[in-house]
Amino acid sequence: MKQKIGIALGSGASRGWSHIGVLKALIREGLEPDIVCGTSVGALIGAAYLSGNLERLEDWVRESTQLDVARFFGIQLREAGFVDKERLQRFLHDYVAGADSTIDDLPKPFAAVATDLGSGREYWLSKGSVAEAVRASMALPALFPTVALDGCYLVDGGLVNPVPVSVCHALGADHVIAVNLNADIVGKRNGDNRAYDDGNEDNDGVLDRWLDAVHWPRRDKEEEEEERPEPAPGLFDVVANSINIFQDRITRSRLAGEPADVLIAPRLAHIGLLEFQRAGEAIEEGEKRTDRAMEDIRALFSRTSDRWGSDDPD
Repeated sequence: MKQKIGIALGSGASRGWSHIGVLKALIREGLEPDIVCGTSVGALIGAAYLSGNLERLEDWVRESTQLDVARFFGIQLREAGFVDKERLQRFLHDYVAGADSTIDDLPKPFAAVATDLGSGREYWLSKGSVAEAVRASMALPALFPTVALDGCYLVDGGLVNPVPVSVCHALGADHVIAVNLNADIVGKRNGDNRAYDDGNEDNDGVLDRWLDAVHWPRRDKEEEEEERPEPAPGLFDVVANSINIFQDRITRSRLAGEPADVLIAPRLAHIGLLEFQRAGEAIEEGEKRTDRAMEDIRALFSRTSDRWGSDDPD
């Protein structure tokens, strides 16, 4: 019986666009996995790949601007998050998986990892709506609204399993390629993490709501160019770096107990938590790191192409 290879696409917010580069490099070499599992943004990219929308998604993210990202945000207090749920849903249906697409419809086994807010346990979404599974997996607390499903409130899977190697094995993978986006994020200033006015007065309403929501001050160009002492971290810096710390610690712990056969670790600490408009840099880094690991990946696929389980010792 041919052994199966899974790919575990990890969490990492805007750094997650590097998963596109990883998958492009594998597709180019004809080394596509049999099973796909993802956490948070990893679930989004994995679902787009299996739905045949990876190229369409890449085109959008490469062309997106800070304003495009800012438009997803507004004060949504009843939804327990800043992201506009309807806008996010439209985005998922347009660029990831259609409104009627189910996980059973996908050509390969797929699961997205979320966290049960009530129990703190992992929640694996391997059936039902693709878009709903992705939305639950990437529901970062306070930014994205929780998702109610089967009597549970689900939030971001990165809280419990940032790189879902274990889920790949549970779905039948004999060997796993893992993509860890959290390898170098602690101890560095993590991007700029800000949204700025682009000079278009028509856009002020969108950006004002976004800046007010996260308490980011506006800065003009002259102020940016002045040399100033390193300021104390602001509210969002504290939140972003705190997320980085627990993601790093949980990732290290999970990978120590559930190691991957091949680990790809893009270096993306210079990209801030919500700097989604820097997709080109992230994609290129994902491709580069995958190319560097290609010898090990080819060897893994070569081994698994053999037939196993034969009673004949020859």
